[in-house]
Amino acid sequence: MRTFLTAFGVGWGMLMLMIVLGSGRGLENGVRGMFTGFATNSVYLWGQATSMPYKGLPKGRRMSFENADIDFLRRMVPEIDVMAPRNQLGGYMGGNNVTYNNKTGAFSVNGDYPEIQLINQVFIDTGRFINNNDIDLSRKIAIIGKRVADVLFEGETCLGKNIKINGVYFQVVGKFHTKKSGDQAERDEQTIFIPFSTFQRAFNMGNEIGWFALTCRPNSSGAVVESKIRTVLARKYQVHPDDDRAFGSFNADEKFSSMEMVFKAVNFVAWFVGLMTLLAGVIGVSNIMLVVIKERTKEFGIKRAIGAKPWSIIIQVILESVTLTTLAGYLGMVLGIWLLAAVSSMGIGSQFFQNPEVALKTAFTSLVILVVCGVLAGILPAQRAVRIKPVDALRDE
Repeated sequence: MRTFLTAFGVGWGMLMLMIVLGSGRGLENGVRGMFTGFATNSVYLWGQATSMPYKGLPKGRRMSFENADIDFLRRMVPEIDVMAPRNQLGGYMGGNNVTYNNKTGAFSVNGDYPEIQLINQVFIDTGRFINNNDIDLSRKIAIIGKRVADVLFEGETCLGKNIKINGVYFQVVGKFHTKKSGDQAERDEQTIFIPFSTFQRAFNMGNEIGWFALTCRPNSSGAVVESKIRTVLARKYQVHPDDDRAFGSFNADEKFSSMEMVFKAVNFVAWFVGLMTLLAGVIGVSNIMLVVIKERTKEFGIKRAIGAKPWSIIIQVILESVTLTTLAGYLGMVLGIWLLAAVSSMGIGSQFFQNPEVALKTAFTSLVILVVCGVLAGILPAQRAVRIKPVDALRDE
């Protein structure tokens, strides 16, 4: 019973370590899942109203971009990797009347370049996405989301059909879905993509650009890229250098970097809590080995009297400690991994918590820690056993 209770303490410590680490991984998987489908090193920038007068110009001027800004930004900010100018009917989350025969739906319509696929990825189910020829020839084609197809076509084949957007006809050449989850997925799959140049012509946008989506080159900081873009645009459009409201932005690179730091902190806390729990069990093993040494004083004395070397006694005690610790810890680890797998298979989770798991590297590291802990738990009892004098041991009752 004494051995069982001690082993239970070690097993419980390892079980807690697995559950805490697995839960931390589940949290990380959930948060990373929110970034699925778009580049984590992306930056989005759009125009707003100036909040400060500058060089005789009043505040309240509405900032808008133009086609010439594409080459301008690439020339002035070499840290930009992929850049996709964008336009949207109705603004963010806006709906537009889209019809097919007698069916009507309210969906977001985006004018895009093919590069948007490298920033905000969608997965083509049938047909194709926008290409450079569509941009050059201003083709009236559309790529529709899964939800758009469900509403307008209700199971019909959508490829080759013509839909009407604000009175202008477009031919459907592709249908897509997204791997995102939650509200983001629902919003994306209610989107229609058309070529950027076609968008400007069909909806009288001139050469106006609504906003830019871009990614940074490797080893370039999103914060640096965003700052440079703001600086060069402010200089071009005569915006006060201290006016931080003239341009709006969302820096996914900065947000994701912050999340990476949170992941590291959570992982550190998980290891710390789990190891402290495991340490309590290991201390129990060390204590029981001290009791065992006391009870087996005469046995060790006889061994020493007939010629047993000190190192053989040390190895025997440490081996017993390692065996008890490793076996109990391994059973706790297996049970913990099984519980995590059961939770994952039952689909228990949310948008922020998905697929709790323990990586193979983590499991291997845990086994190494078990062996080390077993050795440490046996060192003090082994030293106590070696210090027993044969004469005193033989007189022990």
